[in-house]
Amino acid sequence: MRVMARHRTAWLLAGLIAGAVPAGGQVSSSWKQADPSYRLVLPRDHAAHPEYRIEWWYYTGNLAAADGRRFGYQLTFFRVGVDPAPSNPSRWAVRDLHMAHLAVADIDGGRYRFSDRLNRDGPGWAGAATDRYRVWNELWEATLDEAGRHVLRARDGGLGVDLVLTPSKPPVLHGDQGYSRKGGEEGNASHYYSLTRMETSGRLWMEGEEVAVRGASWMDHEFGTSFLERGQRGWDWFSMQFEDGHELMLFQMRRTDATRDPRSSGTWVLPDGRTLPIGADDFRLEPLDRWRSPESGAEYPTRWRLIVPRLGLDVEARAALPNQELRTTRSANVTYWEGSIDITGRLGGRVARGRGYLEMTGYTGQPMSEVFRE
Repeated sequence: MRVMARHRTAWLLAGLIAGAVPAGGQVSSSWKQADPSYRLVLPRDHAAHPEYRIEWWYYTGNLAAADGRRFGYQLTFFRVGVDPAPSNPSRWAVRDLHMAHLAVADIDGGRYRFSDRLNRDGPGWAGAATDRYRVWNELWEATLDEAGRHVLRARDGGLGVDLVLTPSKPPVLHGDQGYSRKGGEEGNASHYYSLTRMETSGRLWMEGEEVAVRGASWMDHEFGTSFLERGQRGWDWFSMQFEDGHELMLFQMRRTDATRDPRSSGTWVLPDGRTLPIGADDFRLEPLDRWRSPESGAEYPTRWRLIVPRLGLDVEARAALPNQELRTTRSANVTYWEGSIDITGRLGGRVARGRGYLEMTGYTGQPMSEVFRE
């Protein structure tokens, strides 16, 4: 039954996770819309917000073993509201569905492996607590320990992570005090914050090999009800951690007519934690080299030039490993690229180096804003 349910809900989840508006352009009025008056408060807002339809907790990081071998990882938990108030009192009634994606890249070894899963919350297979921070999908879990550190555990056969993340900088609120606009229509926005530099230690598994690792991670948490609009095909999202203590979050939304959506934006984070907003007119992104997936046929830009003139920033972001494509056939049935990147260039006349993560969607299949309408 669970396998059948996964097939029945795959396209539903694909549209919802993309932030698509349901057929007819209407969202149930029972779901709460993102509101610019809402003020994010941590650690309270690490917990789930079931009054909103879509929510995700995103972890990515660049790690290394004691012998210098490099690794990257992604662990993401998604909550997607299906029915805000099921009439059926049974615990089997579906109010929310939960997806999780796990990926590990052995950069020096040229290997990349991923796994995904989908479950409902009613029977306890998956969930997201509202009174504290804990999200889980079967035995995969993200939570806070007593010291306020983020603890991540996920294992699927020979693939897995067991990590402890300690924030070293204050949370960053994107957009207008955490209100991140994604479309022109009212409510097409999210509440969005990041922990941009988290000291990380623990273990990972790649094809059964256990490796002790250390490095730096990044955490995104975002929740809302309706995000994307017609004509928005996909997005290119960057997180960058520079060696001098700066960070950058930047995304551009690509439209079906090949133009950049005016709601594209970012946040520049100074070493002391202060932030500067970046608007769509403040940066230029130029795709350079491309990699073609032998599995999906999609062509992804795996080397980019990024220029932010007012910061004096001119860098290249290059995929640490070309093949970092996830094909989530067991959950959302969406194919996207998410992986570790190396950053080199100039910042204010000085050499700039760093590492980060890049996510690219909408390079194969329908535009992300239209998937749900099928």
